[in-house]
Amino acid sequence: MCSSDLELFRFHFAPGPSRVTAAGQDVAATQGVLRSMFQMIDDGVTHLAVATDHVIESWRNDLYDGYKDGSGVPPELFSQFPLLEEGLELAGFAVWPMVEYEADDALAAGAVMAAADPRVERVFICTPDKDLAQCVTDDGRIVQYDRRKRQLIDRDGVIEKFGVAPESIPDYLALVGDTA
Repeated sequence: MCSSDLELFRFHFAPGPSRVTAAGQDVAATQGVLRSMFQMIDDGVTHLAVATDHVIESWRNDLYDGYKDGSGVPPELFSQFPLLEEGLELAGFAVWPMVEYEADDALAAGAVMAAADPRVERVFICTPDKDLAQCVTDDGRIVQYDRRKRQLIDRDGVIEKFGVAPESIPDYLALVGDTA
């Protein structure tokens, strides 16, 4: 399970040539994410779901002043959000476009649902986002995987990295002042 928006940002801000369509739209980040998803399939991934932040704002904006709202997203990147969703769907990927909730919420819920299926051996949440470390399970059925670093993060990895068990990640982030 992947959060494509994080990858979209990474590809947008990564050094390299831009890709602009005849209509003048930058599509380099979209191409990068699509290549990345196809690489996962080539690497042997059998099931893949991609969550996107279809809109930047969620119900959390009503609760917390200053919560992320997309105001700092460059227009040439923001214009690729719907293009990426369309490209992923056309390529046959399961896409979960989030409107009221965030992509991270979908990844967490999807991981729990998949892990409950006895046919599923292991669920990889492919994002290094700290807040999703809380989803890692004791039995290793749900793990995080940082594809860029090629690093698997299981329960021991969460404890090594943060000094707390996965179930304590929300408290840890609140205590250290993390905005996530």
